[in-house]
Amino acid sequence: MSRPHDEESELSEARRQTVDDMDASEPTSSPDQGERETGRAEGLDTLKSYLREVRRSTLLTFKQEQQLGKRVMAGDEQARQQMIESNLRLVISIGKRYMHRGFPFSDIVEEGNLGLIKAVEKFNYKRGFRFSTYASWWIRQYIERAIINQGKLVRLPVHVVERLNRYLNRVEQLVQELGREPRAAEVAAKMKTSEEEVLDLKQLVRTTCSLDSPLNDRTDTFLRDVIEDPVGLSPDETADGVRRRTELMAWVRELPEKEQTVIVSRFGLDGDEAKTLEEIGRTMGLTRERVRQIEMAALVRLRNTIERKTMTQADLL
Repeated sequence: MSRPHDEESELSEARRQTVDDMDASEPTSSPDQGERETGRAEGLDTLKSYLREVRRSTLLTFKQEQQLGKRVMAGDEQARQQMIESNLRLVISIGKRYMHRGFPFSDIVEEGNLGLIKAVEKFNYKRGFRFSTYASWWIRQYIERAIINQGKLVRLPVHVVERLNRYLNRVEQLVQELGREPRAAEVAAKMKTSEEEVLDLKQLVRTTCSLDSPLNDRTDTFLRDVIEDPVGLSPDETADGVRRRTELMAWVRELPEKEQTVIVSRFGLDGDEAKTLEEIGRTMGLTRERVRQIEMAALVRLRNTIERKTMTQADLL
């Protein structure tokens, strides 16, 4: 079914405002920052040019989506291109939510565009739902997977990775069937598991993405970097990793007792395998949701601690 007209208008306005905000808020480089900033400025100029071009695109009505969707299914390349170009604002709108996670905005847009292209190719107009609702999931998935896969990953146990992949595959199937992001109960039924496990896996994706945020504007260090398992790294990297993990454990010990327990168990900082929220909850006698809340509070507190310590060290040097 199509979205109500007032929702459609709000979404359209939000996309316009987002593009305007992005164009106005992109930072400029300072002359004294050398060649690196010059290259960055050139990249920003290209991005600004792209954003201005996107602003000129025309949003589609539900009827136009249906007509173009029919032509795309028939193999009409021109219709496919029009469908993509008319929804580039949606990529910008969604991509803005993933800024400041250690991933250049231009790369976020690029990944989001790949998700948009995938959505156009798989869109079934006969189901009668709005394309923006359907495409939003694909755009988010491409961006999130890129953030998770970039650089250094927290090494999750094999069985957790298998569960995560199975979860993502089932969600993808349901998105194709329903034309929207499925509810936890729907995914649980598809996976033949509990809603609690589904929510746990969904939280794992979000937590992994949040670890890609820089600790502060003065360092290229990420929270992910200091909790990475040094196994498999070169000798120099291993030594550096051990040093960082030693520092991290000192900072973790500054957390309240419950937060310490959750963070250590969640990321296997004690040498054991990383545990799920549900597993930690059983050990601590807490609900999965309560453990999730403690984890989020601990990550915020830990980030603030690391930022404060890092800035203090930088000021002393």
